[in-house]
Amino acid sequence: MPSNPAEPPTDLFRLRPRRDSALPARLAHSAATTEGAHLRTEDFAGWLAERGRAHDFQVDLIPFADLDGWSFEDGTGNLTHRSGRFFTVEGLKVTGGPGPYESWQQPVIRQPEVGILGILAKEFDGVLHFLMQAKMEPGNRDLLQLSPTVQATRSNYTKAHQGADVKYIDYFVRPGRGRVLADALQSEHGAWFFRKSNRNMIVEAVGEVELLDDFCWLTLGQIAELLHRDNVVNMDSRTVLACLPFADPHAGALHSDTELLSWFTAERSRYDVAAETVPLNSVPGWKRGESAIEHDEGRFFRAVAVSVQAGSREVSRWTQPLFEPVGLGVTAFVTRTFGGVPHVLAHARVEGGFLDTVELAPTVQHTPGNYAHLAEKDRPPFLDLVLNADPARIRYEAVHSEEGGRFLNAESRYLLVEADERQAPRQAPPGYIWVTPGQLTSLVRHGHYVNVQARTLLACLNAGALSTAVRA
Repeated sequence: MPSNPAEPPTDLFRLRPRRDSALPARLAHSAATTEGAHLRTEDFAGWLAERGRAHDFQVDLIPFADLDGWSFEDGTGNLTHRSGRFFTVEGLKVTGGPGPYESWQQPVIRQPEVGILGILAKEFDGVLHFLMQAKMEPGNRDLLQLSPTVQATRSNYTKAHQGADVKYIDYFVRPGRGRVLADALQSEHGAWFFRKSNRNMIVEAVGEVELLDDFCWLTLGQIAELLHRDNVVNMDSRTVLACLPFADPHAGALHSDTELLSWFTAERSRYDVAAETVPLNSVPGWKRGESAIEHDEGRFFRAVAVSVQAGSREVSRWTQPLFEPVGLGVTAFVTRTFGGVPHVLAHARVEGGFLDTVELAPTVQHTPGNYAHLAEKDRPPFLDLVLNADPARIRYEAVHSEEGGRFLNAESRYLLVEADERQAPRQAPPGYIWVTPGQLTSLVRHGHYVNVQARTLLACLNAGALSTAVRA
């Protein structure tokens, strides 16, 4: 112990190589560095392809009857695992939502345990690098994508599946292995999960870190480049990167932080949404066949079953259910500049699976085919603006997949679309508000304010991938 009890142990200073005030500058330096100390950006595609060839991967659709350890529960019809772990597929009943669908029922994934999504950071040659993993997920269209260092449910890292240890997990569950740069509980897809949260963490390692197969160190600038490529950086990486505490380079937001929080609190208060799980076999408008649970009109999504072989995972073979959306999604922020300050138009979005009813979402977050049958007055605001945008006004576009561990071929076109006063007036319509990326970054440090789709676009903005997207 130190001689002066008021002084902290010397070991603690080793966990604080720099003051927190220096972190935003270090992040900006990493974002501006487009070549890493270990892997050149131009060599990344070859590295990822080589990691794909190093393992046997195969995913096949199967009938529900061929699921191993999964079955439909007597009485409720809920799809459950015999261990009682992992997740269940149940019914969801929602009332009091906004139009055009004020009340509805649907299947939903219930996974009450909190997982860890963690990225390990370390400085090389004076530049922060981030340890990313080439990880296979059964729902990814190309199977292998760039994931966080750790991407594990509690069932995974406590080895409920009797598999191998989760690599690098100690940095995120054992104190003293590193310095926490970001740590927040964040929601997952509120349309398909019921009140699901994950712990999003970034930890700067202390001491040497062994580089294992399937992992690579990249700067934020390199990751920004990869965010321009379709289906390379997975959803879990994007949500964690959005939690980095970047400095706000712009002053003079259209609305003060206090005004923004007051508006958001009012939005949460004005909806009287009730959401509860119900037996899966009681959900109207959905039918269960031998190989799928799907909507009577073929819209929205379906639940299917898959058999998986993955040589690089903690368990090499398994079966599981997945949700498969019908159609390609469109997710976009409409952007404008006010007084020289870039803004994006955020939407207070109600989703049945959210813990707190409403979270800030992109301007548009829809699968267009689900609304094609509606009259123009009932179509979501700004959807047609985005779908019909002049290519000259599209500041960013890439196809990114959603969570490949639970969703099959779930992809969305992510865009930033510049608008004018006629298309998106300064006085935003009810349910929408102009915010700066810096304000969103501040909110993401707290849980359940910014949804996972908005966090994807925020990660792109902050990492530098959209440096010309919202022009001053």
